[in-house]
Amino acid sequence: MFYTGDYHVHTNYCPHGSNDQINKYIENAISLGLKEISFTEHAPLPKNFDDPTPENDSAMNWNDLANYIEEIQRLKEKYHKKIRINLGFELDYIEGFDSEISHFLDQTGPVIDDAILSVHMLKNPSGQYVCLDYSAEMFAEIIKQFGSVDKVYEQYYRTLNLAIRADLGKYKPQRIGHITLIEKYSKKYLPKNDYTHTIERLLDQISRENLALDINTAGLFKEDCNRIYPDESIIVKAHHKGIALIPGSDSHTASHLARGFNQLPEYIRFSTPPLKTNN
Repeated sequence: MFYTGDYHVHTNYCPHGSNDQINKYIENAISLGLKEISFTEHAPLPKNFDDPTPENDSAMNWNDLANYIEEIQRLKEKYHKKIRINLGFELDYIEGFDSEISHFLDQTGPVIDDAILSVHMLKNPSGQYVCLDYSAEMFAEIIKQFGSVDKVYEQYYRTLNLAIRADLGKYKPQRIGHITLIEKYSKKYLPKNDYTHTIERLLDQISRENLALDINTAGLFKEDCNRIYPDESIIVKAHHKGIALIPGSDSHTASHLARGFNQLPEYIRFSTPPLKTNN
C-alpha cells in the first residue's frame, strides 16, 4: 500500500450525503488497513451567505456544529489504539467573505486537526453566487449567466487563486481541495481554451504559500469527468514542484472510502497532513 490514509471524508452531518454513521466509516477504514482518516465535513456557510443550491444543502447546519465536534472527539478516544482520527472541515472559500471564514476558523481552529480549503461557489457577472458542482443542468444555467464555458472556467481559477492567497488567519487550511473540480462536467461542457498554464501558475502559488494539494479520486466516478481531480499530468507537475500530495476519496458513504486509490500513480510518494502541535 503506497498510501496510509483517506484524508477527505464526509459524514452523516452532510445534508447532501448518506446516513452512514461515523463509526461505520471508521470500522471500514480499519478493515481496509488504513492507519488514518480525516473527517473533513463541509463547514457551515457564513450566516450572512445564502446557499444558492435548490435544497440549501451545501454544508453542515450551524445547529449541528457542536455535536459534530463532540462526536468526532469521542470517537478519536474510543478508536485511538486502532486508527488515527482527524477532526476537520472542508472550508468553502467564498469571494468577499474572508472575514466570516476567518472568524469561523478562529473559533474552531483549536480543535481542528486537518482541513481543506475548496472553491464551490462563484460570483457571477451580476454579483450573485452560484454553486458550480450541483448538477449538469445547473452548470448549463451557470454557462448562460457567464456567457460561455470558458468564462466560467476563468472565474473558477481566478477564485481559486484568491483562495490560495487569502489571509484567513493562523488556522487557514493548509491543503487546497480538488483544484480541477470545474472539470466535473467537462465531457458535456468542454471549454475552448487550454488551462494547463493557468493551473501551473496556481501550482507555483501553492508552492510559494507552502500549501498541500488534495488528490481527489471522486472525479473518477463522475460520468461527465472520469478523471482524478487533478489528473495525473498535473499531479506529476505538483510533485516536481515539491508540493505535498494528500489523497482523499471525498466519500459521502462509508463504502466509498479509498475508492479509486488503486488508480493513483504508484511512483509518486503521497504525504499525510502534518501533526498539530498546538492542541
